[in-house]
Amino acid sequence: MHIAKQSYSAIISIMLLAIATSAWAGQMASHELVGGTVRPPIGWVQFCADNPSDCASSVTSSRDVVITQKTWKDLVEVNRWANEKIKPITDIEHWGTIEKWSYPTDGYGDCEEYALLKRKTLIDAGWPREALLITVVRDRDGEGHAVLTVATDHGDFILDNERADIVMWSETGYRFVKRQAQSDQNVWVALDDLNETHASATATTR
Repeated sequence: MHIAKQSYSAIISIMLLAIATSAWAGQMASHELVGGTVRPPIGWVQFCADNPSDCASSVTSSRDVVITQKTWKDLVEVNRWANEKIKPITDIEHWGTIEKWSYPTDGYGDCEEYALLKRKTLIDAGWPREALLITVVRDRDGEGHAVLTVATDHGDFILDNERADIVMWSETGYRFVKRQAQSDQNVWVALDDLNETHASATATTR
């Protein structure tokens, strides 16, 4: 159904007001880093070996995205586009291996491919890498899962292939394990569960 431009702007404005109200209400807006550095997820090292230009290691300052009508609209569109573009498949079915991280150049992938594509698309559009963090979680079934965290001035939001909407991390129902450090994408920091968790494949898109 087509939504008029004015109506779409009104919807975005309502979303932004709800986000701001939620943050002002005192909800935890950002992850608490509860531990030091941890091992990268299985698959990350090989991904970087295959894509060295996307894994250049340099220490930078943390940067958060400022949420505006445009940035929120861009996030919604990228999340929806990637979720619709990639056809879900497990790494075993796709590559014959338990874990492989790659860009979905053939149109197929599991949770990591969704997160990697969203991250690259936003970086290529000029978004700061320091605000776009691959994150490993445990889903509601206790399984490893990968999502993209977007650090903003209103808190950390999650782009997930398991759902069409974008929500604050604390509203996902996930247990957050580790993510890339904002200052260095090749450093991974503990968030909650310090037990090693693999970001295993998912078979659904939302």
